[in-house]
Amino acid sequence: MRKAIFIMPKRLLWLSMTALGVLLISALVFLYNKTRDYDPSNYFENVALLRQIKQLDARWELDAMKSKIGINKTYDPLVDPLVDLSKLQQQLDAVGASQKGDSARTLTNSIKAFEIALQKKANLIEHFKSHNAVLRNSLTFLPTAAEDIQNLLNKGKGQDQSVLKSVAAGVNKVLLASLEYDQAAADDKVVEIELELGHLAAQTKGLPSDIDDMVGIFVAHVRTVLREHNMVSGLLNSIATAPTVARLDDINNILNGEQRRTAEQAQKYRQYLLIFAAALIGLLLYAAARLIRSHAVINHVNMELKHANDHLEQRVKQRTQELKEVQAELITTARQAGMAEIATNVLHNVGNVLNSVNVSAGLVSSQVHASKALGLGKVVELMNEHAEDLGDFLTQDQKGKMLPGYLSKLAKVVATERQSIIEELAHLTKSVDHIKDIVAAQQTYAGASSVFERFQIDDLVEDAVRISAGALSRHQVTVLKEFDDVPALLLDKHRVLQILVNLISNAKHALNGVPGRERQITLRLHRAQGDAIQIQVADNGEGIAPENLTRIFTHGFTTHKDGHGFGLHSCVLAAHEMGGSLTAHSDGFGKGATFTLELPIKAKVKEGALS
Repeated sequence: MRKAIFIMPKRLLWLSMTALGVLLISALVFLYNKTRDYDPSNYFENVALLRQIKQLDARWELDAMKSKIGINKTYDPLVDPLVDLSKLQQQLDAVGASQKGDSARTLTNSIKAFEIALQKKANLIEHFKSHNAVLRNSLTFLPTAAEDIQNLLNKGKGQDQSVLKSVAAGVNKVLLASLEYDQAAADDKVVEIELELGHLAAQTKGLPSDIDDMVGIFVAHVRTVLREHNMVSGLLNSIATAPTVARLDDINNILNGEQRRTAEQAQKYRQYLLIFAAALIGLLLYAAARLIRSHAVINHVNMELKHANDHLEQRVKQRTQELKEVQAELITTARQAGMAEIATNVLHNVGNVLNSVNVSAGLVSSQVHASKALGLGKVVELMNEHAEDLGDFLTQDQKGKMLPGYLSKLAKVVATERQSIIEELAHLTKSVDHIKDIVAAQQTYAGASSVFERFQIDDLVEDAVRISAGALSRHQVTVLKEFDDVPALLLDKHRVLQILVNLISNAKHALNGVPGRERQITLRLHRAQGDAIQIQVADNGEGIAPENLTRIFTHGFTTHKDGHGFGLHSCVLAAHEMGGSLTAHSDGFGKGATFTLELPIKAKVKEGALS
């Protein structure tokens, strides 16, 4: 009765401690999941998106200014940023849709406000393009009109030469003042131009109609320059003051606030996590103390048994150590014999991939040495020679007029060169990755400590494909896999890998003999009759002649001019040693071939040979 009274409280204690532990672990899991909800990467991506939009917006304004002063000859730079901004605007809409909580509505409204501001700015840009086009046309026409007037005045006969010279001088003054006004607008310059136009109108009275008409056209274009310059300048000011940046700042402030709030909440969950973790640790320490006390009683009983078994255990350890030493010697000898073929295949594949690396590196080097970017230095040197009269050089000189077109073509050529180099570097990176995969796949077998061990055959087939991946990729060979569920095997894994690598290599060589056909290797894995599995390596290559099917596994026989004739022979010997078989089948030359490796699920091994 006393014994029952003593046991029940202990049982209840452990049950209550277990329930409390489960409760604490559940709380820890809940808090841990809450802390994982906080992901700052989305915030930084959104901030980067806003900065990208700001940069495009600023570039848009800069391109408008360049178009105004005549640097940009076309309006493509004003169209391209709008396309990019539209794409980024869709990403920004997705950011607003993904937000949750109280700030979601505010963020959505701010994004809509930015879209409205962006649309207004786009409308201003469109107005600017139309007015700036009129302004540029008139400015371009003025020198031509002035030259035509000068030619008419030179041909004027029977007219007062002093009047003609005065008209010519007035036209030149108006032309020069108009061009100066375009470069540096000022009210006094407008007054000067208006005065000169008035003098010019007075001087042309009484002159022939053709001169008067030509002067009238010239004056109309001058007034168009004055009018459109004011319109263009006003539109540029409106574009610069468009509130797109302010709306982006509002969005950024909302994201910053949401980031701070979520970070604070995550920090709070972490604090709770630490508190519950400390409580769980305390509970575990208490349970450990209880277990130690119980363990002390058990140790006292076990100590007496240990003294009785020490002598027997010592003898068992001695015999076991002797067996392990003998087994280690056998394993070392067997592994040295089985690793040579796999190492040869690995070195061969690495060498093939290194050839691809050398080709890619040579292409990149030749492209860099032959780069057209050197022409940029000549352009800069030519512009430095005309730094003082760069505007006239670009608009009047024949070489200067060719510079913008040359720079545009040079930019396209350099971009093409850059894309080509990037593609070659990508090929180079893939080749280096192939080398890493080949070495990594081989290293997984470098530390094995025994010959016979249990493994999954489908994983071993994947390793064989990875070891041969470089050669398969270079020859554009497609690998198809048809795997059934099969049990794990108890065999010499390294010998099986040696056979698979050799069969895949032979299939790849067979595909080289049939150009113009899609190169394909099919790997099949299924369970055979009885306690065995079958692995088939099939190709659609050159096939095997009927007379060679009986000789294909003979030592020294090969159909390749650079073959050594012992690969398939060693494979069939290894299969037989493991209690399996290796057979070949082909419907004839040009119809492909299929090699079937049949292995027992469990090899018959001596005691102590298993890992």
